[in-house]
Amino acid sequence: MTKTKTAFLFIVLFVFASITQSIAQCGTFAQAPNKDEAVNNHVIYRQHIKKKDYKAAFPIWKKVFDVAPAADGQRSTQFTDGVEIYKSFFAEETDEAKKAEYANKIKELYDQMAQCYPNEASYAYGRKAYDLLYTVNAPRKEIFDAGMKALELGGEKSEYIVYYPLTEAVLYLFPLKQVTKEQARQAYQKMMEIADLNIKNNKTEAASWQKTKDDTKASFVAIEDYIFDCDYFKEKLMPAYNADPDNFELIKSTYKDLIQHGCTKDDPDIAQLAAKYDKYAAQINAEKQAEFDANNPAVVASKLYKSGQYREAAAKYEEAIDKETDNMKKASYYMSLASIEGRKLGQYSKARADALHAAKLHSGWGKPYMLIGDLYAKTSKNCGDAFESRLAIIAAVDKWAYAKSIDPSVASEANKKIGSYRKHFPDKGEAHMRGLHPGNTVKVKCWIGETVKLRVN
Repeated sequence: MTKTKTAFLFIVLFVFASITQSIAQCGTFAQAPNKDEAVNNHVIYRQHIKKKDYKAAFPIWKKVFDVAPAADGQRSTQFTDGVEIYKSFFAEETDEAKKAEYANKIKELYDQMAQCYPNEASYAYGRKAYDLLYTVNAPRKEIFDAGMKALELGGEKSEYIVYYPLTEAVLYLFPLKQVTKEQARQAYQKMMEIADLNIKNNKTEAASWQKTKDDTKASFVAIEDYIFDCDYFKEKLMPAYNADPDNFELIKSTYKDLIQHGCTKDDPDIAQLAAKYDKYAAQINAEKQAEFDANNPAVVASKLYKSGQYREAAAKYEEAIDKETDNMKKASYYMSLASIEGRKLGQYSKARADALHAAKLHSGWGKPYMLIGDLYAKTSKNCGDAFESRLAIIAAVDKWAYAKSIDPSVASEANKKIGSYRKHFPDKGEAHMRGLHPGNTVKVKCWIGETVKLRVN
């Protein structure tokens, strides 16, 4: 046989082998040796999958997958079912070698699914990236590669689920120099571009896309200074400034952004911006500060409080309450006022009244009652003799208990305080000497004036 004929035969055999392998990887029921048996096995194992009985499903799934991995050629079910099976095995396995084997099976199934169903390739790589991170904790470079493939193939049709593993991979790999600045930037820009398209065009999931975008942007703050340099931001921001060079807000935002991202005043563009910024800033800031203070007494109150001017801060919060029409904000101001009155000025009765105003305006809010409980505990020693002061502790505990009963967000803090103060309940013997028994109603003295059910130690 001549060399030409030998080479030709080799090419034919190679092509035939490639076609055969492709059919084997993407074979359908119609190509299976026994189509009816394959279809029946598919139906049987699917029943086990629905019951999450993966051990029973596995041998039947494998039998049909080996002869017809692509099922009927219209759906990728058998690939995703296989992933679920191996994920369950991975979760239950303790042998590291076996876990590694299952992890590889999961990766292979996603890759094969992408090959057999190109129209679902983005979905496959996106889910692969997700499972590589959250199921098998694979090397971050594999997660990065799968995530980028998902976005490149899916474009606007990509799933937002891929953003979280891809972002995590970038943030992990970039400091280790396993992805370059350009790769990190490309990943970010691609995610922003796709998110913006979906926020605009995907009405049913726009809110989810917006949250995903916001979360991604927030995450990238950790490395944004390293990804984007001065030249990049100049190219991005200077055209808008040049089109409206006397717009102070634009001058301010452009200047601050460029300085923040490494630009220096040695640059003629930055020097020009700095000069304009300084000129406008002093005048405008003074005017705005005066206007702002007049319209925002609560902000002024906060500043006064931080400077230790508690009476002045309380007066400003009262002004803010009088001006405010939004009940939630008004409740917040009442709460701040009550805290100052009770904790800084010793105006306990007024603090309680204002805390209750806050609670009335903001139903289901536990913090006002937490404050009242704190004030009861703080002043308990001034409420009569030793026994009577311990009654005040009961009143404090009651307020903390009520706070957590209406507001789970304060439960942890309330439980700690209740646990700490419960040991200070009245003494059982002392109560008996006074003719009192657990469950009796007793009035607390001093400013508290609450009626409590007696509990003892």
